[in-house]
Amino acid sequence: MKIRQAFLASLVASALVVPAAAFAQQSTITRAQVKNELAQLRAAGYQGDTEASYPVEIQAAEARVAAKRAQGASGYGPGTAGTSAAGAGATPAQQPGQSGQ
Repeated sequence: MKIRQAFLASLVASALVVPAAAFAQQSTITRAQVKNELAQLRAAGYQGDTEASYPVEIQAAEARVAAKRAQGASGYGPGTAGTSAAGAGATPAQQPGQSGQ
């Protein structure tokens, strides 16, 4: 009888542990992504050293990071807003002594 009780107890315990372990594995963000985001927030001025200003401080830093991302996705070089004349045909140079025809 003791073997049966031990088996049932282990069965119940494993039934409770397996879903908890599966839930812990279902993260959509990696540790590296979290560290990268924290580094971006700190670069934008977030210190995280006082709880009193926590919501306001992190929201302001998130807004600065979002503005920087909107400014340029890569962060290299100037913005790309504008037009380009790539592919426009060049006019041939006139030789001295030739008319415009």
